[in-house]
Amino acid sequence: MSQTPYTFEYEIKASPKVLYPYLSSPSGLQQWFADKVIVRGSSELHFYWDNENHPALVLPGKANKSVKFDFKRGDSEPGKHIIELSLDVSEVSNTTYLSIIDGASTFKTDADAEELWDYLIDKLKEIVGS
Repeated sequence: MSQTPYTFEYEIKASPKVLYPYLSSPSGLQQWFADKVIVRGSSELHFYWDNENHPALVLPGKANKSVKFDFKRGDSEPGKHIIELSLDVSEVSNTTYLSIIDGASTFKTDADAEELWDYLIDKLKEIVGS
């Protein structure tokens, strides 16, 4: 059973250089995205929510632009449960947008997915003063 990834876009009043560490570093992610983030090896992070461990490989991205996490789930193939966070700046308005593609989460409804990501992004905006 394959699910369609959830896709969201948020305007954030901060530069990619300010935002990127919150998307790519364990300490930054721990401030808004997960309860706890631990580094294991050179490219593996362990995300904790409600004391449950969710290991993920950090896939190649672009500095100050994008980061991808491939969450491990049992015997599933690599690349099946990815969350991608991308930053883009509008050339017209000089506004920074955070795009999220969430192919790792499972929600009962689309509204549940939107509610969670809205909450997480509100936390991020509060941290960066947006």
